Amino acid sequence: MNITVLIKQVPDTWSTRTLADSDYTLDRASADVVLDEINERAVEEALKIKEAAGGEVTVVTMGPQRATDAIRKALSMGADKAVHLSDEGLHGSCAVATAKALATVIGTLGEVDLIIAGNVATDGTVGAVPAMVADVLGLPELTHARKVTVEGRTVTVERETDDAITILQAQLPAVVSVNEKINEPRYPSFKGIMAAKRKPVSTLSLADAGIEPSDVGLANATSVVVESTPRPARAAGHIVTDEGDGAAKLIDYLIGQKLI
Repeated sequence: MNITVLIKQVPDTWSTRTLADSDYTLDRASADVVLDEINERAVEEALKIKEAAGGEVTVVTMGPQRATDAIRKALSMGADKAVHLSDEGLHGSCAVATAKALATVIGTLGEVDLIIAGNVATDGTVGAVPAMVADVLGLPELTHARKVTVEGRTVTVERETDDAITILQAQLPAVVSVNEKINEPRYPSFKGIMAAKRKPVSTLSLADAGIEPSDVGLANATSVVVESTPRPARAAGHIVTDEGDGAAKLIDYLIGQKLI
């Protein structure tokens, strides 16, 4: 079984994330970056399916040169190879353009049985790219999976949302996005880290992938940030001293803050 996993390098949630002054895109260079945790779970699920059914796991990412660190993390976990779409023309691409570009790259991989992704990245939190990739490729989409089972050419998932838990089934090839309950990702072993250095990584430009520059980038995005304001500094707290009239003081404060 040939499994493709979509991964993304994102700013660490513990680092300060800012927008660039020039174009209001995420300033990735100013923050520590990591392989998104939900993508680690997607890689883990792909590896579990490979271990049960055999096959090969290919990770695909779109991003700047430093995204190779995220690729190496996935390879050290056990993925077999990687494809990195990297081109200056991709800067500022919207979710729609990203999905189309990823779908185009997947189309260069030959026969793919299953595409696995995280349900939402922690940087943009759009949560729609896996479904859009499925739409572009004309494949069934099974989203928000907390459990995945593959039997023959049938994939079954338990889909968890705020409304209910439902069972979805589709014939392969298909796209599955997983949530944070799907598994606990393995830690790369020293052997895995060393082996990752020898695994093939193909780096594609827009021209290599057959993507037109006019289809991607900030100038062609369907949505842009036109203005941003820094988060205001946290204000000091307000202490209410109870001298028999504490409740009245608290109510007056809440009314003053227009909270009641």
